[in-house]
Amino acid sequence: MKRNRLLGTVLALTVFATSNAMADVVTDWNAKTGEIITAAALGGPPANRAMAILHTAVYEAANAITKRYPPSGLSLEAAKGASVDAAIAAVHRAVLTQLVPSQRAAVETAYRAALSQLGDAGGVQEGIAIGEKAAAAVLAARAGDGAATPAAYRPHAAAGAYVPTTMPAVPQWPQRKPWLMTSAAQFRPGPPPALSSERWARDYNEIKALGGKDSASRTDEQTAIARFWEATLPPIYHGLVRSLATLPGREVTQNARLFAAVTQATDDALVAVFDAKYHYNFWRPITAIRNADNDGNDATERDASWMPFIDTPMHPEYPCAHCIVAASVATVLQAEVGNGAQPTWTTTSSTANGSARSWPNLDAFVQEVSNARIYDGVHYRNSTEVGVAMGRQVGALSVAKHLKN
Repeated sequence: MKRNRLLGTVLALTVFATSNAMADVVTDWNAKTGEIITAAALGGPPANRAMAILHTAVYEAANAITKRYPPSGLSLEAAKGASVDAAIAAVHRAVLTQLVPSQRAAVETAYRAALSQLGDAGGVQEGIAIGEKAAAAVLAARAGDGAATPAAYRPHAAAGAYVPTTMPAVPQWPQRKPWLMTSAAQFRPGPPPALSSERWARDYNEIKALGGKDSASRTDEQTAIARFWEATLPPIYHGLVRSLATLPGREVTQNARLFAAVTQATDDALVAVFDAKYHYNFWRPITAIRNADNDGNDATERDASWMPFIDTPMHPEYPCAHCIVAASVATVLQAEVGNGAQPTWTTTSSTANGSARSWPNLDAFVQEVSNARIYDGVHYRNSTEVGVAMGRQVGALSVAKHLKN
């Protein structure tokens, strides 16, 4: 932990500055799009869907020009000499103006700036044409994926009894068409621990001690980790992708493929985790701890006023969504690195004043994300372990589809 803190506070900015010097059009646009997505105030699942559509189209456009990898099912044909930079700019404009229309002005500004940098370079119009064609094809393919299905969640209540009236997040996500999985339930895990079990008591007492708003057991470092991982939007994970993508020797189509693999994996991971969440409807710590006298377990003691360190997300607890996303990202990145030297994995957090944290390997990153959700007071230990296992399965599908050719 001491080594991790040192990396996070001393070396991260140096690593970021060095790696950003190797940025290309894919990584530059990814960072800019993270700002646009954040400003649009999309929730985590819709934001990850948007990024998957975007980066899939970016890869299709870039690969149609460079022909570095075998063609996908779209089989796009680009004009000879088409500009990759112009194509990628056109993809971003077409996809973002449709999926985040509230940010149209920012998108148009970024698009014009990108084209102005190309000046009179050859192939600009040809690049724009293939970019728009790729964007249209991917948008059309995902238009009926179920994201727009009306949410029909039914609150559990006795007739006449008040229940909180804020609707939970994306209850329609289990009905979505995945990118990689055969169905939303492909990796649905078994149920959470029985309330009478020793495991339940273990998890309950751990989070009660570490995850409370005013916990005396949580250290300053654990509190910093909790605050860092309160962030839910794609940029906090994409910083790690750029840690690899900005290394010397990377090529633009290679980076486009990597981001497509990561974003399809994370989007499917959220489809899978919300399928399990709404299937099991397991209670959050704030509910369990305030109702522990009803769980039938003598090893759990009620605390009528317990509050978590962060606000509890509005969806069922089991499994951990952060954990499945982190593990899916790590699985794809590890496959891309292979047996080669690993970069210092670094990212920043909007919920921690833009501060950076770094990890010497991807397992340390995944473990920190899991621990953070316990320190946050919103997930039990078993839920983090199950989420990680699911994420590795989803990530493996993306590796098999994208990184094996």
